[in-house]
Amino acid sequence: MPTVTLSSKIHKDGQLELVGDHLKTALKGLSVKIEKVQATSQNWIQITFSGEDEKAALNYLENTIGICPANINSIAKFQTVKGYIIDARKSEDQLCLDIGLTAQNIVAKIPLRHLQAQLVDGRKIAFKKIVELYGFCENMPIKAKITLVNGNCLEAIIAESQLKLYNKWIKFLLDRLIILGASQQEITRALRETKCQNDVVGIEQLGLFEYVITCKLGTDAVGLIPKIGKRLSNTILTVFSPKKILEFLPNVIYH
Repeated sequence: MPTVTLSSKIHKDGQLELVGDHLKTALKGLSVKIEKVQATSQNWIQITFSGEDEKAALNYLENTIGICPANINSIAKFQTVKGYIIDARKSEDQLCLDIGLTAQNIVAKIPLRHLQAQLVDGRKIAFKKIVELYGFCENMPIKAKITLVNGNCLEAIIAESQLKLYNKWIKFLLDRLIILGASQQEITRALRETKCQNDVVGIEQLGLFEYVITCKLGTDAVGLIPKIGKRLSNTILTVFSPKKILEFLPNVIYH
């Protein structure tokens, strides 16, 4: 009867029940029973399940949601992990990610030099400016590749898949509103109730409770925050603006 920690967090009360419902639907057809769904002290989702198809269920969860490393010994160099940003606006020189080992006082750190190389064309841009340009904030999910494992020290770079996502967002020039801590149903309802559904072209999933609203051309994501933010309690809203990035880095070509 395995217990695993999924690479996803809850953000508020009531979301564990939604996770349980989601897992029951996702694992339907497998001979497996969800015994318990709970949250760790750092709000990671932890599940216990049993049944003949335990191995198949484990593979499914690893391939769709992801599973946190059990300890630092299970992390290999060049491994891709999913983490959640910690204290982005308090640091000066590195992006710290909670990858599920914070109970062991271990986080993955992306140094400023890597952020500069990967996000701002190698220019010596200040950390806080990069945070502002990309809308980095507390509890934003990021995929990273581990480049150094040294005792309890983990160093990383942004994963290629994450970079491709950012480049795609920039290339299409549309503002995006990142919403952390809400379900898709809550977001859809908030858009409908505020009559903002005609201002968006789609909703993209980053995690179980992390989504991105893509704005229509001519719609500023900042303008949506006061409208739908009041309908989404206990959520974090941040903006990804290709226009601001391109104004700051006018000669960079995004593929």
